[in-house]
Amino acid sequence: MNLPSKHLEDAVREFSMLPGIGSKTALRLVLHLLKQDKDTVQQFGRIFMNLKDEVQYCRECNNISDSPVCHICANPKRNRTELCVVEDIRDIIAIENTQQYNGLYHVLGGLISPMEGIGPSDLHIEPLTERIRQGETKEVIMALSATMEGDTTIFYLHKKLKDFDIEVSTIARGVAFGGELEYVDELTLGRSIVTRVPYQNSMMK
Repeated sequence: MNLPSKHLEDAVREFSMLPGIGSKTALRLVLHLLKQDKDTVQQFGRIFMNLKDEVQYCRECNNISDSPVCHICANPKRNRTELCVVEDIRDIIAIENTQQYNGLYHVLGGLISPMEGIGPSDLHIEPLTERIRQGETKEVIMALSATMEGDTTIFYLHKKLKDFDIEVSTIARGVAFGGELEYVDELTLGRSIVTRVPYQNSMMK
């Protein structure tokens, strides 16, 4: 893409590095910002610097938070015997939007994927077992994407948790194979949580 300014070119390149943003969309965004007054653009920049500097990760579940413990983990009304294991923060947002779940969460930070060089040690698995070892958890709900990587991760976690006195369940497969939770409509996702099944039973289907 031939651009009349190196500064414009640099800005377009940075925007196009964002997921789902191609060079044409990046150029449109940059030109929009260029038309704004200086204060607006500075505020835009400050917001993202504050995001990077101030956002924390919950020390209990690894959710994004403005404080050491997120608002979900700190809420005394949440059911502390249920622990929903998710791939990342977007899945918490999707599940919370269903209003069908009132337990706690644990963010793994990814899925086991040998093809991408991601193994169990790259995920927040040890903190998960440590939380369960504390004895408050009675059920672990595997709410991972219905993909090969998701199934591999669930299988690994089930073996890791088999010696604990807990129930391990998975969300019902109303979520299509290959589907990611953030793209599932709220009604389907809500039903899949409510109608979750024990892990052993899900393997037989």
